[in-house]
Amino acid sequence: MRLLIVEDDRRIAEDIAGALSSAGYRTDIATTGEDAWFLGDTEDYDLVVLDIGLPQLDGLTILKRWRANGRHMPVIMLTARGSWAERVEGIDSGADDYLPKPFQFEELIARVRALIRRSAGIGSAVISVGAMTIDPRAMRVSINGVPQSLTPLEYQLVSYLGHHQGRIVPPAELHSQLYGDDFSRDANALEVLITRLRKKLGSDAVGTRRGFGYYIGGTEP
Repeated sequence: MRLLIVEDDRRIAEDIAGALSSAGYRTDIATTGEDAWFLGDTEDYDLVVLDIGLPQLDGLTILKRWRANGRHMPVIMLTARGSWAERVEGIDSGADDYLPKPFQFEELIARVRALIRRSAGIGSAVISVGAMTIDPRAMRVSINGVPQSLTPLEYQLVSYLGHHQGRIVPPAELHSQLYGDDFSRDANALEVLITRLRKKLGSDAVGTRRGFGYYIGGTEP
């Protein structure tokens, strides 16, 4: 899962990014309103953590622009003030959640997990795909209740497909989620990763529709 952290204090932004990275998410950072607006409008993020008080453009203006342009990714707004009127304005502008500063990283991570599940139409904290279960909190994949030994990258791939079960995910989308702008990764890197997963989880754990992409489980969407 790829997240955008928008916070003008570089130290705070890096602390948030570090906590979310430790929870299994890929993160990008924007420290100005202009950069945040551009990234959110041109890149595909699964969620944005957006501070209200930013230079150049404030968070509410950025959010309104995103929503006007049809950008529907979940957004958690951060504020140092936290007045009820400001929260109402943020929610009416398209925010999905609100977190006043200071906050505990554990709470932010829990809210991120919940919003990503909700945006994928998943009500349970644990994702089930046939005999496979994916536990985002523990960052663990199990088959018939038996935990599997996966690398962080392998887990990220399974988790992303699990959150998007029911559709075929194009290779370019998966590559962006896993490797971002690391263009040094060749086209075979993703196929090698999926081959390793099939050896660990079973040959039908990740399916392929030739020319279209990948899906999780044994039945093609």
